[in-house]
Amino acid sequence: MPHRLTTATAALLLLCGPAAAGCGGGAESGKVGVVLPLLTSPFWEAYNDDIPKQAAKAGVRVLPTVNSDNDPSKQITDIDNLLAQEIKGLVVSPIDSAAIGPGLSAARRAHVPVVAVDVAPDRGRVAIVVRADNRAYGVKACRSLGRAVRRGTVVQIEGDLASVNGRDRTAAFDGCMARHYPDIKILNIPAGWQAEKAAAGLEALYSAHPGIKGIYLQAGGVYLAPTLRTLQRHRALVPVGRRGHIAIVSNDGIPQELDAIRKGLIDATVSQPADLYAVYAMRYIKQAMAGKPFETGPTGHGSTIVRLHGGNLEDQLPAPLVTRANVDDRSLWGNRV
Repeated sequence: MPHRLTTATAALLLLCGPAAAGCGGGAESGKVGVVLPLLTSPFWEAYNDDIPKQAAKAGVRVLPTVNSDNDPSKQITDIDNLLAQEIKGLVVSPIDSAAIGPGLSAARRAHVPVVAVDVAPDRGRVAIVVRADNRAYGVKACRSLGRAVRRGTVVQIEGDLASVNGRDRTAAFDGCMARHYPDIKILNIPAGWQAEKAAAGLEALYSAHPGIKGIYLQAGGVYLAPTLRTLQRHRALVPVGRRGHIAIVSNDGIPQELDAIRKGLIDATVSQPADLYAVYAMRYIKQAMAGKPFETGPTGHGSTIVRLHGGNLEDQLPAPLVTRANVDDRSLWGNRV
């Protein structure tokens, strides 16, 4: 990636300050703090396990990861605690796209560059966001479910709408369904990335609407198990290809989803790149601490860096749809953990 002086350089200097201790002059050897949103999902467990490995490969001195337990207030406290340890770089996966603002402001005051992973902030500056195109997740789920169902009722188990990820997936799914599959009715469960809410919501909806034909899980890491248990309890967990099968499309690409595809319990998932999140989180925080800028355009690893509506840059990593046709592909991170 080019490192010539550009407007991106100026943006990074604004972020870090012209004489910032954490943005150059050998600061790339400083300590890096990593804040996780939660550890109750196999997706985040895989990312967490990969961080020290990728940090070692990138030559980054990473501290033990911190788990914010899906609590936006705790996440701000976690950031403050890491800044008190005089970290020189911060990698954070925001729980709430708006609520993360004070944490980003605190990092900026401390001249500590930030890489956001998986979720983009609604406000506040970061050096770069490492993420995939979450609107594409919703469209891929819509197309897959639409082809399988055609008409009838489907359930969308939503993520947290305080997160840009939840908003993007919902808006894209709803918009695609309205345009291409007008005979499908959508029932929403606002589950907020919580398995208990997903289970309770699906139980209530299935009891009221036993003719449900499809389900979209916005986060298979937390929603897959309660969904399969609920359907099994109602004797509605019918394999693909048999009469009465409820089409299920998920997001995440965890090993459990891949196994469920092989068994015919679900139809597809979008493989969110947990492995690449760890790889580029470490590479990019090292680059940011060294004061090297990022630029929009194609990367050398099959993605594109774009400028978001608020000015932050985002590397949109690839996230393939996984079906029976490619579920055994060894390039999928869920087949390698």
